[in-house]
Amino acid sequence: MPNSLPPVRPIALSEIRAARERIASTVIHTPLVRLELGPDFPDIRLKLENLQPINAYKLRGAANAVALLPEAERDRGVWTISAGNAGQGVAFAARRAGVPCTVVAIETAPASKLDRMRALGAKLILVPYHVAWRTLNTRAFPGADGTFIHPFDDDNFIAGHATMGLEILEDAPDTKAVIASIGGGGLITGLGSALKALRPEIKIWGVEPETAAPMALSLAAGAPREFREWKASFVDGAGGQSVFPRMWER
Repeated sequence: MPNSLPPVRPIALSEIRAARERIASTVIHTPLVRLELGPDFPDIRLKLENLQPINAYKLRGAANAVALLPEAERDRGVWTISAGNAGQGVAFAARRAGVPCTVVAIETAPASKLDRMRALGAKLILVPYHVAWRTLNTRAFPGADGTFIHPFDDDNFIAGHATMGLEILEDAPDTKAVIASIGGGGLITGLGSALKALRPEIKIWGVEPETAAPMALSLAAGAPREFREWKASFVDGAGGQSVFPRMWER
C-alpha cells in the first residue's frame, strides 16, 4: 500500500450536499418503491438504483470522483478496479468529462458488464479475482496509467454514494432502518455518513453473501479479517475476500 495515503476521516454532511449538486446532471434521484408483502409485514421500500444510466449506484461515487479530478491530471486519464459496476461508473463519468479511462476488470465479470465498459470507451485489463483484490491494496498495476480512483476507499467516491442517503430521508423521512450490501464497504460507509448525520437514531444493517462474508467475520473478531473460505456467488458485485483496515476504521 502506498505510504502517501491521506488519513481516514469522517465524510462531512457539507461534502455530501456539495457532491449532490456536483453530480446532479449525471445521476437521477431514484424512487423508493414499496415492497408489497401483505398487511402483516412492515413498510419496506426498495431504492431503485438500477434506474441509473449504468443500472447501478456506483455512478454516484464515480461521477463525484471524476468531477473533482484536478485539471492537470485529466489528460493522463483515470483508472480503477472493478467487477463491473464501478468500472462502468468511472467509464461513464470519464467519457462525459473527456478523460481517458482504464479498468482493471475481473475476468469472470458478466460479459454484459465487460461489453458495457468497452462501449463506454474504457480500456480493459482482465485479471483473476485475487489479482484484482490484491491491486485494491497496492493501488498500482502495469499498463494502468493516470490517476487511480479507488472503488470504495476514496473520500470523494464515498461522498457520492452518500447522496443516496439524502434522497432516502427526503422521500421517507420516518425511515427507521436501512439495509445495504457490503462489498468493499463504500456504499454502507456513505449511507451511514449521511443518515447518521441527519438522523443518528436510524439503524443501518449491512448484508453480504454467506460465501463471502469478511465483515461478519471481522465483527465477531473485533478486527479486520480475511475470509479464507471465499467463493464466488451469483451476487457478483458484493462480498469481498477481506475487510481492508482503512475501511474498518471508517
